[in-house]
Amino acid sequence: MESIYKQKTTTETALEIIAEIQALPRRITPNIRAVRCRYSKALQDAPGAFILNLAREILKSPGHCSVAYELIHDHEDAFQSLNEEVVEELGQGINSWWTVDSFGRTISGPAWLARLVTDDLIHRWVNSQDLWWRRVALVSTVALNMRSKGGYGDTKRTLAICQALVADHEDMVVKAMSWALRELVPHDPMAVWEFLEIYSDVLAARIKREVRNKLNTGLKNP
Repeated sequence: MESIYKQKTTTETALEIIAEIQALPRRITPNIRAVRCRYSKALQDAPGAFILNLAREILKSPGHCSVAYELIHDHEDAFQSLNEEVVEELGQGINSWWTVDSFGRTISGPAWLARLVTDDLIHRWVNSQDLWWRRVALVSTVALNMRSKGGYGDTKRTLAICQALVADHEDMVVKAMSWALRELVPHDPMAVWEFLEIYSDVLAARIKREVRNKLNTGLKNP
């Protein structure tokens, strides 16, 4: 596929991508990602602004947020142009575990890791009345610690978010905190043990069980 950004508008390109995905015999993640990868390659020389606007167009179509986020993440100029205003704009409408996790793992977390957004932004989400933004705050810490995605281990920032939400027992928040703490285990198991001990009286039972399993066996559910 040759570069198309000079030949089509962002709206036309978005409609083409969505139509190709909808025409797939099986709309499963590997097949959808294969389509997205082909377009990422074809658009690698497009300006970052084109990719951001393309993502905005795709986000208008429900169910395709992961494609929009991955197009940005895999385009260096588009990703490096992220700032707090753009990141929050891209997150508007997240309303389920999969939209939150796609946004947190692909946009907000990597942007935080790259210092394109500040700690203050993530902590603002911690105080949101919307449970999905509170979950995003926790999921964003995963990028700080996931080695396969460039995470180097950040005990201070991870535990600061976990501490702020330690008494939040909304199910989606509880599951995200377990995930956040488990991702930190390979980097700083002693800090995680200490966190569990200090907040044992307020942490949800699920968090204590899953994180202790990870610490003791290396698995969430042995």
